[in-house]
Amino acid sequence: MLISAKGRYALRCMLDISLNGSEENVKLKNIAERQNIPIKYLEQIISALNKADFVKSERGPNGGYRLSKPPEEYTVGMIIKLIEGDTAPVSCLADVNDCERSDRCVSMILWKKLNDAVNSVLDGTTLADMIDWSSKGQFIDIEIPNY
Repeated sequence: MLISAKGRYALRCMLDISLNGSEENVKLKNIAERQNIPIKYLEQIISALNKADFVKSERGPNGGYRLSKPPEEYTVGMIIKLIEGDTAPVSCLADVNDCERSDRCVSMILWKKLNDAVNSVLDGTTLADMIDWSSKGQFIDIEIPNY
């Protein structure tokens, strides 16, 4: 499974609103600037988040966006699955499974374990967890191995 830019941006958008929307509504242009996300792309994302009632919108001079619920009630999995759809690493684990070999395919054991591990992390991590990591300055430096 490869999470698209749209999925990553949706998570960053929700996190930005979480971090900046406790006192007042967060304007889309401010999210776009802080997160370096093209405004047109962000408009598509916020529309999906609004339709799913993840965020509330308010018009007017003090308008903008805020979370519909507290950050503790949003898992990363909820956000990613809303934008990406199924997060299965292979199509034979997706909601539409029409593989005639699935009942005797030993590879399914591996794919199921991988799917369970990914979903455990996505569904076990909330926006509140990410806010906590941010407040503690917990950022990971990732070294990309040379192959």
